[in-house]
Amino acid sequence: MLYLVATPIGHLMDITLRALETLKSADYILAEDTRKTGLMLLFHKVSPHPPLISFHEYNEQSRLSEILQYLKNDKNVALVSNAGTPGLSDPGFKLIRECLQNGLKVEAIPGPSAVITALVLSGLPTDKFFFLGFLPRKSGQRQNLFRQLLAVNQCLKTTYIAFESPYRLQKTLEDLQTVLGDVSIAVGREMTKMHEEVFRGPIREAINFFLQKPPKGEITLVFRLAESSPIPSSRAQSA
Repeated sequence: MLYLVATPIGHLMDITLRALETLKSADYILAEDTRKTGLMLLFHKVSPHPPLISFHEYNEQSRLSEILQYLKNDKNVALVSNAGTPGLSDPGFKLIRECLQNGLKVEAIPGPSAVITALVLSGLPTDKFFFLGFLPRKSGQRQNLFRQLLAVNQCLKTTYIAFESPYRLQKTLEDLQTVLGDVSIAVGREMTKMHEEVFRGPIREAINFFLQKPPKGEITLVFRLAESSPIPSSRAQSA
């Protein structure tokens, strides 16, 4: 069976007992970064651990036949990414699809998610949300995407979530303001880690805040196109 094992998005203690047991008992572990996965296993005293096989976006296609053969030979294979759930903006989709097409069992071992963590911390409505994944790198493409959201929002009032690089955050916030206006936004940085920080407020304040304090680390954006009760401005940092 192929197991999709969710791993910590920051804090190493954020892993389920079921996930650890699955990693211990697997015949092979597919890892986006074998070094990072090895350190996580060491931290949780999973030693000795199953063989680690490098599996990332650049070798996913070439590894498929090898991994399918393991599964057809009744081996249990655990797939992990660097953080969070495999296949969600991480390698895994092609392998999952191949397994299903070949009648092989796939099981998900749930766990931490940057998407859900940022959403519930945002202060914006959580009843419906639309995950955009990583935003386009170019400003023109981002603005075009945001214009499309205006049309989507006519029939689906929802909260939007996206991943962004800290190096493009300022430009992305400016593009959001240009197309959508001064809407409410939450910017989550380094979710679950020691220096976790969440900015909440209108985009104009977010632009000024991050202009004075350039961001570092993983960034998750949560915003809403029209909100009758805007979230109050705040900056929360965990100890």
